[in-house]
Amino acid sequence: MITTFLRAIILYIFVLIVMRLMGKREIGQLQPFELVISMMIADLAAIPLTEDGVPLFKGVISILGLLVMHLMISVINMKSVKLRAIICGKPKILIYRGKINVKALIKERFTINELQEKLRTNGVMSLADVEYAILETSGDLSVVQKPNKRTATPEDFNIEPEYEGIPYDLVIDTKVQHENLKILGKDYKWLEKELKKFGFKPEEALIVTLDGKGNLFCQKKDKV
Repeated sequence: MITTFLRAIILYIFVLIVMRLMGKREIGQLQPFELVISMMIADLAAIPLTEDGVPLFKGVISILGLLVMHLMISVINMKSVKLRAIICGKPKILIYRGKINVKALIKERFTINELQEKLRTNGVMSLADVEYAILETSGDLSVVQKPNKRTATPEDFNIEPEYEGIPYDLVIDTKVQHENLKILGKDYKWLEKELKKFGFKPEEALIVTLDGKGNLFCQKKDKV
């Protein structure tokens, strides 16, 4: 039992490392070859766990082989446009200038109901509102609405919005993020001084963030 427990821990850590090396895509964004490799890794990892007679290193070697295959295909995708089209496929235009491309639907084995469902997940309730709909190689649907149906932007009114930037976490669960302070040109003393205005120390904060406009958001951690 202890052996099985240790094998599970070792395989978990190993598979986790392999998946991290493969990248940070979400499941819905995986290319076909990435999805196949991910499924095969899961199956290969399960064999040494369920069968004590199978040496652990066999599963490890097999998974390493798939990792090498994945890295090779990834390099090929970056180097060759033609091979990328063969391996990953090409985006397909399902709606072109407001008209449904029936041939593309048939080729991709996509029904009208599935198309409508995909549009709804993109916040579009009517086919009449769509100018273009493109089926990406990952299976996601990119939708471009007709000009009169699109959400207005500041550019439409010749307005130049202020730069917002991105917020930086300065404290997370009482842990001061010194790297972010350094990026912002701040230090611990500055942070301590700012939080003193709110009546607590950095080590007592649940969260402290600073946005691009210099606004500080903070909350003290409640005692449990």
